[in-house]
Amino acid sequence: MGSGANLENTPTWAVAIVSFCIITISLGLEHLIHLITAWLKKHGKKALIEALEKLKSEMMLLGFISLLLAATQGPISKICISHKVAETMLPCRKITSITETLLAESSSPMDDSTIAPPATYDYCFSKGKVSLISQEGLGQLHIFIFVLAAMHVLYSVLAMALGNAKMRVWKVWEKETQTIEYQVYNDPNRFRYTRETSFGRRHVNTSTGTPFLLWIKCFFRQFFSSLAKVDYMTLRHGFIATHFSTNGSIKFNFQKYIEQSLEEDFKVVVGISPPLWFVVVIFLLVNIRGMHIYLWISVLPLILILALGTKLEVIVAKMAIKLGTENVITRGTPLVHPNDELFWFGHPGFLLHFLHLTLFMNAYEIAFFFWITYEFGLRSCYHDKIGFIILRIVLAVIVQVLCSYITLPLYALVTQMGSHYKKTALEEQTAKLLKEWHEDVRRKQRQKLVKDKDKPISPRNAGPSRFKDGQTDQTEAQAQVSINRL
Repeated sequence: MGSGANLENTPTWAVAIVSFCIITISLGLEHLIHLITAWLKKHGKKALIEALEKLKSEMMLLGFISLLLAATQGPISKICISHKVAETMLPCRKITSITETLLAESSSPMDDSTIAPPATYDYCFSKGKVSLISQEGLGQLHIFIFVLAAMHVLYSVLAMALGNAKMRVWKVWEKETQTIEYQVYNDPNRFRYTRETSFGRRHVNTSTGTPFLLWIKCFFRQFFSSLAKVDYMTLRHGFIATHFSTNGSIKFNFQKYIEQSLEEDFKVVVGISPPLWFVVVIFLLVNIRGMHIYLWISVLPLILILALGTKLEVIVAKMAIKLGTENVITRGTPLVHPNDELFWFGHPGFLLHFLHLTLFMNAYEIAFFFWITYEFGLRSCYHDKIGFIILRIVLAVIVQVLCSYITLPLYALVTQMGSHYKKTALEEQTAKLLKEWHEDVRRKQRQKLVKDKDKPISPRNAGPSRFKDGQTDQTEAQAQVSINRL
């Protein structure tokens, strides 16, 4: 590291300009966050507001890391280790030994144009040792942590945005459930063989006879026909029939529920949990020359996302197979039964951590590539083979596309087939239904009052009329209490 002028020898206008730019950018970002929060509150996006708060806490964590690195650069750089230890587990080929480098720096002739070596080199070299990490290395590590956090947030937002764009067609399917044609086609009085339904023909055939063939079929299905309309309609019907009364299914917006559920998951995905930070430490540790660890880091997210997509397809297929085994005849829409046992470890939420890990590893790979390119250039020893560089970039793009357009929509739908539903995602719709019920009660009460005014008052109908009015008032009060609780 070269030395430069300190603030005592720096023009005041330079210090003022740099300070003004940094403060302006920081205040602009803070104001932007306030605008986004206000927009989310206006549109009732409670889950996204919590995700934004989680993002702010992550930014605060990055601030603490930056402060800690800045405050400890000097002391850490003065931690000295032996030359032998310093030359082990290097990420790049050693051109000259550290000892030779320090000797060359210390023995080089000094003149007025020569910059003196850093003080930490003098401090450790005087003891016959070298610095644990130089101040320049700590600065580069600081930049990498920032790039990694920013890339993870960007990847998560991009995946959720592209996934929601792919799921827009579900709004059309949801509106179709309100049509007369849909209700006639799915009439409960209509009997059919289960295997002859669209859902049965799609999933139950000779290729699903053994678990091996089932997994092979589901592996390829995620690429060509990952989510069909019949799957959405059948899983929707099974969810509503399991958790709600069939009579209220027409008014329930399943697509809206999935959207709100995915927003709940986003606040988990957008953060970097402590286990993921330890994963970063492990990746940095095993980045040893010759192991090509970052090529494996590029391949592993692809394996994880393909395994997750296959598992989700298998869950839907197993529900269809179980339905065909238990019921030869189907009334109306095939009725599948949500069950936690269909998922890994009997816990649908485990798939979210699986997806979170995949997105983070892919973001880590891209962040590391950009950081190395920025700090050391494309001809760095980290990029010793151009073929590996191209392969890593291609794999990162493939994983992002698969995650956004295939796995994420499939995950959003299939994970609703657990034994339980997300209560917070139903609050908005439940409040809306209760308000509609309240308005319906008030409308009927007004109609009844109008009819009572038109009727002549007699002892025969006076008593029952007062009783019914009181009962209606009680029902209205119960509805209002339910709304207030929400």
